Amino acid sequence: MISRVSGKIIESTDKYVVLEVGGIGYQIFTTTNTLSAIQSSTLGTATLWTHMAVRENSIELFGFSEIEELRFFEMLIDISGIGPRSALSIIGIAPVETLKRAIGSGDLSYLTKISGIGKKTAEKIVIELRDKLSALGHKSESGEHKVELDALEALKSLGYTQNEARDALKEVGAEITDTSTRVKEALKILGRK
Repeated sequence: MISRVSGKIIESTDKYVVLEVGGIGYQIFTTTNTLSAIQSSTLGTATLWTHMAVRENSIELFGFSEIEELRFFEMLIDISGIGPRSALSIIGIAPVETLKRAIGSGDLSYLTKISGIGKKTAEKIVIELRDKLSALGHKSESGEHKVELDALEALKSLGYTQNEARDALKEVGAEITDTSTRVKEALKILGRK
């Protein structure tokens, strides 16, 4: 099992990065956030926590900059019907804490906004992960989750796409907990792009 890879960045695309370690290039699929961080790295190196998925016809590595993302990814792929690529898409749509809050509060609408995730799959994710997250000490904070959803809807009503709005809200600090301030900060971020 390959659980962590640290090496020189050889190639980076919109879906994966290739890291050279000891003369071997490892192709590692990852989220857009991790790819952005890697591409903006001035060192030319990266370190990723990885999960190695072994199937009948392929062996793939999936990488994350934070170990918490890896743990959440592994919880997702333990759910029947959620493969590594789907789990990667889910993690790539919002910060892990936001996703945990959505699951903890049973917010199906938030999960079904993810491409390829229908209502039944979202229900399955909530049912299977809610208890696991509670057992790990994660509390359902529906108030904070509502602020995030309200901010997302406000940005969409101003003409931004869902992806643009989510990306901007990801960059807003977690310490900002009221909707109007989150929207203002996200608008500043969107204005710089």
